[in-house]
Amino acid sequence: MKDTYVTLAEPCIGELKDRGSKFIAYGYTVHSEAEIKQHLETLKKENFKACHFCYAYRLGLDGKKYRANDDGEPSGTAGRPILGQIDSFGLSNVLLVVVRYYGGTKLGTSGLKNAYKGAAKDAFEQANTIEKIVENYYNITFDYAQTSDVMNFLKSEGYNILESTYEEKTVLKVAVRLTDVELFSNKIKKIDQVKLEEIA
Repeated sequence: MKDTYVTLAEPCIGELKDRGSKFIAYGYTVHSEAEIKQHLETLKKENFKACHFCYAYRLGLDGKKYRANDDGEPSGTAGRPILGQIDSFGLSNVLLVVVRYYGGTKLGTSGLKNAYKGAAKDAFEQANTIEKIVENYYNITFDYAQTSDVMNFLKSEGYNILESTYEEKTVLKVAVRLTDVELFSNKIKKIDQVKLEEIA
């Protein structure tokens, strides 16, 4: 099972000029369509004189959620070349928007494809990327008597305790990488009177 993906470490920007038209590429890390919509709205406000806002995104660990949008350019000349660059760089949870300022000369379909692809490529070539590990989060609840057993288990297996609450019962919030979930769950349940709850 795969539990890592590569994404942008921070927003990136790239640019390409062709026969008077200017293509500015903006790349972002995103996790939802709501975030994508927000970035598009912001770019449209900041670049209100631009004529096209073409974009592509790929979301999720498996990258199965994606979209390519030509925003009024001839079909297949903008969104697809942008998506192609996202895939070429092996990225996920990424949005790339190419903002076009028209320069008065038509570029033709091959010219447009090259321009949108080139702007996207320029942005990604300058970007810093990062490999992210997908984790599930759990609350472990137990009595004082189980403290040493639980703590020894977590320490020996190298699990991170994110939060801890010590009241009538102890509650620990831990992060577990996706590939370890089954093993973690089976082992923690072997400790007496320990309650395990997955949290969002």
